[in-house]
Amino acid sequence: MPKTANIYLRLDPQIKADVETIYSRYGMTITEAVNIFLYQSRNVGGLPFDLRPDIPNSTTLAAMREVEEMISGKKPRHGPFKNADDFLKDLKN
Repeated sequence: MPKTANIYLRLDPQIKADVETIYSRYGMTITEAVNIFLYQSRNVGGLPFDLRPDIPNSTTLAAMREVEEMISGKKPRHGPFKNADDFLKDLKN
């Protein structure tokens, strides 16, 4: 299909140079990379990558802090348990 639409971008010259270097390793130009991005966006019906931050949410952070406190001895550890009933009793406390 002939390409008839143009998109003009303004971007930091250093970013442009950096991505040109990256894309050239794959034998492609920025234009070809943008086309791949747009085709993939159409294929998936949105952005073709995950935008969620890599940081844990507040619940996970609290659990991580609790484990660190247990490891350091600031908070008592749970278990080991002799059986499932003991484990379930501990969960209720």
